[in-house]
Amino acid sequence: MTAMDAYSLDWDYPAPFVQSVTVADTDIDGLQHTNNTVYVKWCERVAWAHSVSLGLDLDSYRRLDRAMAITRSEWDYLRASQAGETLAVATWIVDWDRRLTMLRRFQIIRPVDGATLLRGAMRFACIEISTGRPRRMPREFIEGYGPAVLDGGSTTRPVKGQDAADI
Repeated sequence: MTAMDAYSLDWDYPAPFVQSVTVADTDIDGLQHTNNTVYVKWCERVAWAHSVSLGLDLDSYRRLDRAMAITRSEWDYLRASQAGETLAVATWIVDWDRRLTMLRRFQIIRPVDGATLLRGAMRFACIEISTGRPRRMPREFIEGYGPAVLDGGSTTRPVKGQDAADI
């Protein structure tokens, strides 16, 4: 799948950061579909890759003694995938307070039929690595993550297929 193909999919939000994955035989569980934990692993990987693309890798985190740690996650498993299928895994930073927290959204689409297999979210809090305590985001995080936050992003905005009354 090319980058152009990935961007032409029916994403919930604009300008996704996308990675392509192929479901391996080892990703399949006893129910003969991709194990739910594999989807979470893919989302974690795309989030890290997005951070690295913004100039915030693990070395930067260590140097700054700061990290964005997951405090909450939520997953809606909508459809199954099978071994050999190629999937597009996307992430966006949809909300942040510019001080302590940010919210990432995820969507996994099977390009061959355009089906959304998963929607998810992770809330992160900035911590001081050496103590594990919450700390304000350093300037480098504001400058790195800031341009990637969707304009007007909000945790209360519906995604496609969701009724605003359900939020």
